[in-house]
Amino acid sequence: MPLAAFPKCYLDALCIRRDMTVDQWIDLALGFDVDGLEFYWGFIPHDNPREWERLRRKVESQHRAIPMMCYSSDFTKLDKAERDAEIDLQKQAIRATAALGGKYCRVLSGQRRPEVPFAQGMRWVQECILELLPFAETNKVVLILENHYKDGYWQYPEFAQRMDAFLELLAGIPETEWFGVNYDPSNAIIAGDDPIQLLEAVKHRVKTMHASDRYFEGGNIDDLRRIEAEPHTGYANILKHGITGRGLNDYDRIFSLLKRAGFRGWISIEDGPDPATGVQDIAQSARFLRAKMKQHGL
Repeated sequence: MPLAAFPKCYLDALCIRRDMTVDQWIDLALGFDVDGLEFYWGFIPHDNPREWERLRRKVESQHRAIPMMCYSSDFTKLDKAERDAEIDLQKQAIRATAALGGKYCRVLSGQRRPEVPFAQGMRWVQECILELLPFAETNKVVLILENHYKDGYWQYPEFAQRMDAFLELLAGIPETEWFGVNYDPSNAIIAGDDPIQLLEAVKHRVKTMHASDRYFEGGNIDDLRRIEAEPHTGYANILKHGITGRGLNDYDRIFSLLKRAGFRGWISIEDGPDPATGVQDIAQSARFLRAKMKQHGL
């Protein structure tokens, strides 16, 4: 089963400060044992197909792939014109995913805006995703809905963050080879849910996985709920990404369940808050995951 890596600890350098280039990230990633690199929409040139092709060739020349696009759609905006614009942006991300040689493009519900009633927001999100499915199929790209916490550049957490909302959203999208789940066990913990219970509920629809590990530092889940009550950009400072295998997740149970479900998709490492130790941290996460994957026959 293939293993990818996502540059979580380098996102500010790649997307905000721009003091790291995508080429530098690609070359840096030669320092750990992965089969592919998960890209993030915020660090690729959005309207330059020639550059997409160049990046694809560069990664393929290193005998790796770009299997996944991490995209953050926001379908809970009050204005329909803004939601339509979000659909168009997601389509552009799907085009880029295909041009990069990828098969999977993440789709999210959007931000949990306090002024949006739950039932209305759920209808909007389901309508937007349903509208995207034919376009995804045409481009041979699978839309993967993540049980997400919060994009690092959002003000509010995910609309469908909690398991009951996530499962309601998922139930409104028909089962098709062009749509599935990107399972992230850490995000279930942050939502106050049991990641194993969530995986049991969605295992037949899991297409990809984020292999993350989270822990709390200087607070707990109740403190996180209080922080989330006020809009703010980014993650709460009590919430930390760590080296995979050293946090709160039980990877033996997770991989055992995935094995029994017949999962054969990509697993992408999403770890590490500190760019100073990023290469070493991701390398350690890769070694842990390779060993666990082998142990469980994945």
